[in-house]
Amino acid sequence: MARYRSRSLAFKRQVAQEYLAGATLHGLAKRHDIWRNLIRVWVEKCEADAFDEDARAADLIQAYEARIAVLERLDGRQALEPELLKGAVRFAASPRGGPMSAIVGAAASRLRGNAT
Repeated sequence: MARYRSRSLAFKRQVAQEYLAGATLHGLAKRHDIWRNLIRVWVEKCEADAFDEDARAADLIQAYEARIAVLERLDGRQALEPELLKGAVRFAASPRGGPMSAIVGAAASRLRGNAT
């Protein structure tokens, strides 16, 4: 469970605009169930246009999180590929029931003949 509530940028702007329009700090804090000091911080950010920077940062974080999700899915697929290939090799039939050796055919016969 989150320890702190997160408010949208639109809500923060609305509360700051209400204060700048003449609403009292105490009345806004009571109506929205937030701290008066938090409203002061929002008003300062609103006056300094810092909410736009926060919005850009939030968009950047969202884009990074989406990219991370894509990379995690790709990593999961790549982790499964070796296991899939191991299973495919294990269940693959040997060619025509013959031996599975790197040395086969006439060359193998010559080697045996030369070794004696």
